[in-house]
Amino acid sequence: MTYKLIALDVDGTLLNDHHELTEMTQETLIRASRQGIEIVLCSGRGPANTIPFMEQMGLAGYVITHNGAVTAEVSTREIVHRFAMEGQGLEPFITYCRENGVHFDINTAFGLYVDQPEGLELQVQEMYRNFMMKPQQLPQWADLTEPLVKFTAFGPLEQMNTVQQEWGNWNLPYYMTRSGDFFIDLMHPEATKGTALKRLAESKGIQPSEVMAIGNYYNDITMLTYAGKGIAMDNSPNEVKAAADEVTLSNNEQGVAHSIRKHVLGE
Repeated sequence: MTYKLIALDVDGTLLNDHHELTEMTQETLIRASRQGIEIVLCSGRGPANTIPFMEQMGLAGYVITHNGAVTAEVSTREIVHRFAMEGQGLEPFITYCRENGVHFDINTAFGLYVDQPEGLELQVQEMYRNFMMKPQQLPQWADLTEPLVKFTAFGPLEQMNTVQQEWGNWNLPYYMTRSGDFFIDLMHPEATKGTALKRLAESKGIQPSEVMAIGNYYNDITMLTYAGKGIAMDNSPNEVKAAADEVTLSNNEQGVAHSIRKHVLGE
């Protein structure tokens, strides 16, 4: 099969556990790009902290971010598609988080807002540093000039399991997905990586059979099942592996490079 587009999750897939893009993986992606294959990063991150990896590799094109809620062009940072969410509907979730000591942030395409950014716990500060994000003070709804695209709850695994279970019993007006052990995201009901990838591929006349997607977590399942070749990392949960066509090496073993060399570069 000849692939025209490779969609890659970032954290836990493209990057190793030290949040590093290895030289081998970078060199492999550049070689694939030189063969005319479009490389698209598909992340729960926003454009501001996803695009730099494309720039590091000297790649143009697009990034699908906020789990599919925002698609942006790399060189201009122009938003080419966005699933905006209704902010007022977030009030019960904000109240829940404040009453139960759950950290949360609210995202526009390029902005990230929290309660009292100057008083964040060290664990939360470290998380934002790892993800190259600088939170700002959450304003009143009327003072937000950009559409909202994602609400994220962050905390220890056990706490997030409880949050997911309890919110799962609510009549959710949003799409809820687990983007990592420590993250739960709420977005527009149609905002998924798979939906955004389908829109982008169709705009370029690319068939699903010409798409390869590689990911490692639950928020990647929609793009893995859309793509003609869906590949799960070895560090994926079993449900993600079951949704994929095959399983590659882990993110710490450069599974992305291994898969592309096998299926695209013929090595």
